[in-house]
Parts: sequence; C-alpha cells; structure tokens
Amino acid sequence: MKIARLIFNPIQENTYIIWDDTLEAAVIDAGNMNERENEVLAKFIADNGLKPKYALNTHGHFDHLLGVDFLREKYGAQLAMSSKDEFLLKGASVSAELFGVKADALPEAIDVDLEGKESIKFGNTELKIIPTPGHTPGHVAFFEPESKVLFTGDTLFRESIGRTDLPGGDYSWIMRSIIENILPLGDDVKIYPGHGDTSDLGHESMYNPFVVEVLNNEVNYKN
Repeated sequence: MKIARLIFNPIQENTYIIWDDTLEAAVIDAGNMNERENEVLAKFIADNGLKPKYALNTHGHFDHLLGVDFLREKYGAQLAMSSKDEFLLKGASVSAELFGVKADALPEAIDVDLEGKESIKFGNTELKIIPTPGHTPGHVAFFEPESKVLFTGDTLFRESIGRTDLPGGDYSWIMRSIIENILPLGDDVKIYPGHGDTSDLGHESMYNPFVVEVLNNEVNYKN
C-alpha cells in the first residue's frame, strides 16, 4: 500500500491518498476546499493514474468533509463513514462558519455506512475498521495490518489527543478508544493522524502526556 499526504484548508487537515498496484484508491478525510486545492488533489490523482473508489471518513467534522463532493462528482467516489456521525453532516456548514471557513458544498448523506462493518476493500487492499468514539460518537480508525499503518483521524495525534468539548465528544470514551482499541495493536504500528505529524504507538505510550497519565494510573479515565 502506498500513502501520500496533502495538507488542506485553514484547519491544516491531513488528507491521505492510499492505493495499491491495481491503482484503485481511497482518499481518507478529503479536506480540499477550493478550486486551487481541488486542482492539487486532481493533479496528484492524474499523475499517478489513480482511480478513487471511496472517500473514507474517520468522522463527520467539516474540515474532513470539504472535498468529499468534489470526489463524488469528478470520480464517482462513495462517501464511507459511520452513520453515528451522520448528524454532524446536517450542521457542518454552520460549524465551518463558526471557524471562519466558507464551505460551498458539503455532503448531506452517507453512501456506505461503516457502522458495524469490520473492514472495507478496494483493489487488493483491505482496511480494518476500528471503532474509536470519543472525539465524535461515530469516529473510526482505519488499520492496514500488513504494513502496520493506522489512520487515527482526530482520536490520537503525535503527543496529543482529539478535543472532546464539541457536540458528541466524551473524554472517557476517547481514552477508552486509545487505551483499549488502539494501543493493543502494537508499539511498531505507525499512526497517520488527522492533523500534524506521523508517529508510532510506542512513542505515544511513552511521550503522549494524555496517554501516560492514564497508563500511570494518575487519571481514572473510566469515570
């Protein structure tokens, strides 16, 4: 599996393009928001001869959705995300305005519901779907076991975690997701977060202050 990262919109969101030898591709958290950014993404896709099949979303916040309709219209890609976050689509434009972002077109419905699914396939690639609620109720991570790569969205960042003070956020749940669903994947798993730099789970278990305080029993995340 090959991975490329493009950084889009004023929130500096990481958009990942992933593909394999079949050239079928998925775009994870498409954040491209204007004609210039659309052209950057389209040029990358064209230069590599890719055929986007899915717009995969870890969750339903506007900065991760801005480029979804572009992918749908230009390539026929399907939006795949958890229906537990579908309520966020309804208010995405308003949320964008609150952050000073003008969103011309945002998806209003999901094409492929990831809720309850164990994996999603394109080409010769199969991504395992790991529920990681907390930042949002329907947040998921995408895991490719062979390459030991995990796309964590806004659940786990390099030495930080996603905020839990937005609608549907919950600190207890995000820490459950990290401690119980993510860290057991192994120290050598590389993470590709929704914002910021890559990391690995070994680094996060040692240097992420939110994780360390829980592992050291300084904070009871279950209550």
